[in-house]
Amino acid sequence: MTKSTYKKILLIGLDNAGKTSIVKCLSGTKKLTSFSEITPTKGNEIISIKVLDTDFSIWDLGGQEAFRKEYLSNFDNYIPGCNKLIFVFDIQDTKRYELALEYFEKIIDLTEIEKNANNFELSVFFHKFDPDLIKTDGLDKKINSLKDRVKEKLDSTDFFYQIFRTTIYAIFEKIVVY
Repeated sequence: MTKSTYKKILLIGLDNAGKTSIVKCLSGTKKLTSFSEITPTKGNEIISIKVLDTDFSIWDLGGQEAFRKEYLSNFDNYIPGCNKLIFVFDIQDTKRYELALEYFEKIIDLTEIEKNANNFELSVFFHKFDPDLIKTDGLDKKINSLKDRVKEKLDSTDFFYQIFRTTIYAIFEKIVVY
């Protein structure tokens, strides 16, 4: 029998970025109506998920302004033991790109200070990249500009990072049942 490993993941971003929806997907929720019942995360919520021999502790940090200030002031209460930090941008909320970028940059600056004490991965999710989004005029340019600014910030650090397009919606699936 193998020993179970423990992984801590911090999920950070502005309110309404889709962090809790991502956690629901990771924990196996498939019922679409449960996504319409999501309420804003107050403070932080810690969700435990076991996958094979790994116990994941996912810290969903609420993104409202008051909570963001708390995380920035007391980041050293959240980062210890972190194996992965995921920053989530709502790419459909173009009016708040600047606010999201400011928060992202502050988190990266604080994380850079803590990085030497923690060996963790950094991922950026461009979330709500839903299938019908391709039809939105002018959004590609805004998303590319956002991506360039995120890369510019991260390239000034020595982080290994990856940027992903994410969605909770799957494209049509066809499976033979008979």
